[in-house]
Amino acid sequence: MTTPRRSARRLVRRWWPVVLAVPLGAAAGGGYAAVSHPSYAASAYVLVVAQNPGEAATATNFAQAYGRLAGQPQVLAVAAAETGHSRADLEALVHGTTSPDAPMIEITGTGTRPQEAAQTADAVARALVSFANTSSRDTNVRLVTLAPAAEPDKPTTPSGKLDVAVGGAAGLLLGALVMMTRRRAGTEAAEAVDVPETPEAPETPEAPETPEAPITPRPRGEARPAKAEAEAEAEPAEQPAKKQAEEQTAKPAAELAAKDAPKAGPKTPAKEKTTAGSGR
Repeated sequence: MTTPRRSARRLVRRWWPVVLAVPLGAAAGGGYAAVSHPSYAASAYVLVVAQNPGEAATATNFAQAYGRLAGQPQVLAVAAAETGHSRADLEALVHGTTSPDAPMIEITGTGTRPQEAAQTADAVARALVSFANTSSRDTNVRLVTLAPAAEPDKPTTPSGKLDVAVGGAAGLLLGALVMMTRRRAGTEAAEAVDVPETPEAPETPEAPETPEAPITPRPRGEARPAKAEAEAEAEPAEQPAKKQAEEQTAKPAAELAAKDAPKAGPKTPAKEKTTAGSGR
């Protein structure tokens, strides 16, 4: 096998989650664009005009205020009667935007058909102009319709190109996450193979416990020989002490007898002499 084929095979083996996920994500985005219902948007423009010259800043400030009122119930109630929608539906279909530099209000309406979107935007714009001009003497500004809404040529949502791009990006992110997870799992497996596990020492079987011999009670008659044996063992230890005490007692008696012996010696010859005289 040549080197380019090996390189291509290695790249496919490594990057296959991304290669598979990106087309799937793009296909999912295209499928969503094909299945979802289209939505159209049309915009009408209202201009705020100051009645006194030189008050352009005042007109811009009132444009900011009236732009917030475009979605309020007092304006939507009049437009709902003209379009046939409920006031709650108009709150979701219409919104107003303003510019901080120009006294102009953009009223955008949406719908499932181009005519519906244009009619909704024009109805809310007329209702806003009528509501604001009732107090023009107090505000010194008037609202006029600058440009009515035109029917759009193509829907704003869904956008096929945008949905395909979003789906491909989501597939790329998902494939990258899968690839990182696989790489981490492979690294952990390689580390587990490289480091050998130390074998555990085999457990030595415990020696069986020897049963204790049952203690049999001895009869009372057997206790006496044991006591006699203890006394016999104690007697040899006591005999030297008794013998030593007897010797110490006998020694003074012998000394006393030795002192008394010379006194009794001279009397013996006299007795013998008497015995001899009698013989005569």
